[in-house]
Amino acid sequence: MIRKATVKDVDSIKRIINYYADLDQMLPRSVSELYESVRNFYVYEVGGEVVGCCGLQVLWVDLAEVLSFAILPEYRGKGVGTRLLDSCLDDARELGVTTVFTLTYAPAFFEKNGFSRVDKSSLPHKIWSGCIKCPKFPDCDEIALSMELS
Repeated sequence: MIRKATVKDVDSIKRIINYYADLDQMLPRSVSELYESVRNFYVYEVGGEVVGCCGLQVLWVDLAEVLSFAILPEYRGKGVGTRLLDSCLDDARELGVTTVFTLTYAPAFFEKNGFSRVDKSSLPHKIWSGCIKCPKFPDCDEIALSMELS
């Protein structure tokens, strides 16, 4: 089941994100960041357990970012990720956003779901405000992908 995250989901979201952050496959998120942005998140729940999460952060009138996209390993390849991503994209459409991008180490998944690789330098400078907190800044090795919404 996919639903909007609540404050009760923050610990589970953090656990899933940090699993991949510990493997250097995504950026960690602090508890305070997650509480501040909990309304941006969708979670996928199985039997009362949160097994995946994905956030949509609106950055400008026409631009949003898919971020903190993570699925527990045992649920990968079962459609969980596609359903979470679709929820975020539907949300972006409802909000009137025309372009969605992501920075990721898993470009194949996003390409399979309609995203195209773009040069990071083509993204507006406004998106880099969150990057200052990243331990890899300024040497970002994530891949940028973008999708135009209809």
